[in-house]
Amino acid sequence: MPALTRAEAVERRRLLEVRSSTVDLDLTQGDEVFGSVAVIRFACSSPGASSFVDVKPQTLLRAVLNGRELDPAALVDGRLPLDGLAAENELLVEATMAYSRTGEGMHRFVDPADGEAYVYTQAFLDDGPRFFASFDQPDLKAAYEVSVTAPEGWTVVGNGLVTRQEGGRWEFAPTPPISNYLVAIVAGPLFTVRSEHDGIPLGLHCRRSLGPYLEADAEEMLDTTRRSFDHYHRVFDQRYPFDSYDQCFVPEFNAGAMENPGCVTFRDEFVFRSAVTDTEREERAIVIAHEMAHMWFGDLVTMRWWDDLWLNESFAEYLAYTVVAESTRFSGAWTGFAAARKSWGYDADQRPSTHPVAPESVDDTAEALQNFDGISYSKGASALRQLVAWLGEEAFYKGVNSYFQQHAFGNAALADLLQALAASSGRDVHGWAERWLRTTGVDTLRVEPARSDEARADEAQADGTWAGGADGGQEGVGRGGARIVHSSVDGQLRPLLITAATYDRAADGHLVLRARRPLDLPAEPDHELDSVGAGDPDLLLLNDTDLGFVKIRLDDRSWRTVSDSLGGIPEELARAVLWGAARDMVRDGDLDPQSYLELVAAHLPGETSAHLIQSVLGFARSTLAEQYLTPEQRPAGLGLLAGVGRDLLRRTEGGPDDVTGLRLLAVRSLIAASSTPAELAVLQSWREEGGVPGGPELDPELSWQLLLRLCVLGAAGEDEIAAELVRDTSATGQEGAARCRAALPDQQAKDAAWEALFDSDLSNYLIAATSQGFWQPEQAELLGDRPQRYFEAVVGTAQRRGPAVGRLLARYAFPAYHATEQTVGAAEACLARTDLTAALRRGLVDQVDDLRRAVRARQAVAK
Repeated sequence: MPALTRAEAVERRRLLEVRSSTVDLDLTQGDEVFGSVAVIRFACSSPGASSFVDVKPQTLLRAVLNGRELDPAALVDGRLPLDGLAAENELLVEATMAYSRTGEGMHRFVDPADGEAYVYTQAFLDDGPRFFASFDQPDLKAAYEVSVTAPEGWTVVGNGLVTRQEGGRWEFAPTPPISNYLVAIVAGPLFTVRSEHDGIPLGLHCRRSLGPYLEADAEEMLDTTRRSFDHYHRVFDQRYPFDSYDQCFVPEFNAGAMENPGCVTFRDEFVFRSAVTDTEREERAIVIAHEMAHMWFGDLVTMRWWDDLWLNESFAEYLAYTVVAESTRFSGAWTGFAAARKSWGYDADQRPSTHPVAPESVDDTAEALQNFDGISYSKGASALRQLVAWLGEEAFYKGVNSYFQQHAFGNAALADLLQALAASSGRDVHGWAERWLRTTGVDTLRVEPARSDEARADEAQADGTWAGGADGGQEGVGRGGARIVHSSVDGQLRPLLITAATYDRAADGHLVLRARRPLDLPAEPDHELDSVGAGDPDLLLLNDTDLGFVKIRLDDRSWRTVSDSLGGIPEELARAVLWGAARDMVRDGDLDPQSYLELVAAHLPGETSAHLIQSVLGFARSTLAEQYLTPEQRPAGLGLLAGVGRDLLRRTEGGPDDVTGLRLLAVRSLIAASSTPAELAVLQSWREEGGVPGGPELDPELSWQLLLRLCVLGAAGEDEIAAELVRDTSATGQEGAARCRAALPDQQAKDAAWEALFDSDLSNYLIAATSQGFWQPEQAELLGDRPQRYFEAVVGTAQRRGPAVGRLLARYAFPAYHATEQTVGAAEACLARTDLTAALRRGLVDQVDDLRRAVRARQAVAK
């Protein structure tokens, strides 16, 4: 189906204004289809003109425009022409719609735990017409009045308060004006927890089999919800603009969550069935706060077109971390951002697919869908941290509240918000935006020896100025005779507000903070630094509080200090910045993978931060061990990581209750890195005993993880998988079994998994699970030429099954472990094709860039 272009949307908005829309859904028509009737009332500014409505049915039964029957055969590629429009119009569209199995439109799921069926909608980004006819673009808002006929015994949740009628009929109150992609329905025999806060009815909902787990965590989630509401009501003049707030945890959801007003949908993995770390609870709190921020940024005021996606996602990302850090018990949320989330933005901004936070133009919806990435989320949030620091919170929120007041229940663009912020602050916000929001690339700050006085004089004589430096009023921090070299691959430097800190070694080997100073660095290539205190510090760390979106490189003395004493730095956030710098250095080829692993072995066993242990071990295991290490290096690398896991496990023995989950992280790490016969014997003993001595028990998640590793190494097989599936009949159990079966070192198992991935109609979550099990470096000989065959197989499957599956196959099924020139060549040949879907092409571009980095790392080792 063709993507909606920006030009088409502008023209349709010029012609049309939607008055209201009613949607009537019938969910009692069986397991494959449901009924949909939409009535849209709209004005046309040029009577007699033509336009089109978006609808993607299985069968279009009837369409009536102003009493005139339209020919259903005129529907082509999801567009029904509307000719001869009047000044005021009424359009009725009646259709039979197909349930989705890929999370697009109206998704239907049968819970294997109890056989109960559930449905939910996902209208975003252009999937709304899969369940009701609409003008599918953000700036044609309407008041929606939705009714649903559902099977008896079901509960139906939607965008507002609902009245239940006889015969399974549910009628929702009309919404305020919202975009069509925000209309939502969740239905089934739901388990529900209800509450109320500040006059707002609250609800938590999930499928019945997850009810006990939702009930166990309901108070924690409701507490986060209440605290988030209170925070937003403190900083925003506009109260929550809808009549109720339901949070629905739904199965096989493609995104993390979706900000449907009054009916937020979350992937139901956030209803924890097994033990989790505090970082995972923090992540859930951040997602809750993120989606609530969208009630203002995205729902109350909506972008006119998808080029202003940052008005939705960047703001929700920034506000979520702010709310959670300031208003919940997870006060270290920004450390989690630095340790894990931010790398998503750094990586995305260094790939060929990079784009500005706020692009000048996004041509169509297919392109827009690819921009839901680390740039729109974590880089955008980082840019906002810079903006708030520059303007001050008071001016920032004053401008935001003016923006809400001017555009409530309407649409806006980048210029509208910048104008409001400029008025509230009196600063050149437009100039700041040109530097930060309209450019691409990551700046780097590198500490180097200062230029000689003669060189500085020559430069001053050449251009009449001193570049940066104390002479220009800069209050610096650093070692005597040092400077900051400021660079960027794209040649566009961005002004930076950061802090810098100096540390000295104490007698016990720990580092002591000597000084910390703010640095206001203009967009210039050189910045002189003055020393602080007597003598040179052992460590000079730029951006030590992670305020800037920038890569840092240390001087030689500072790096030696980090190599010896990283774990002795007192501030968790500063350690996160340094681990992030080491990660960047590995990816950029400035630090060899083995040296990074030595850093891990030296400093992670004593680390107290779950954020850092989780992120560092995750990168070391999934990227270094799987991709950057050569096959010859890999056993030693896994052995080192297993040793770290054992050290962490010993450290947490017999201690107080493990509220942060350090012991759980240690067990997970040890399972993933185990490869020797002795290590496998330990895993087998844990499985036989049902837990780790001293805890934790083998709950479903740990059981499947442990069994997966045994299957990969040929120490378990189909009998063990079937037995585990008897114990865990849930959907998660089905995924665990699929993952394990695909991982078996058996040709028949690989053939079956390959067929399931590329020649079946497997659901999205089973595609992801099968992909995760399929590629195993230990099985390279068994996998043969499949890394090259992947690039032929994936193209046809993505074309047949659509963008959601295409994204999954690019993300999870890509043979990332096979970092060879041969695989790069096959990938480049695939990208040269003209028949790739937009989703697949974007996914492959990103994966191939990462693959090239891995190949370079291996080649550097070989040299």
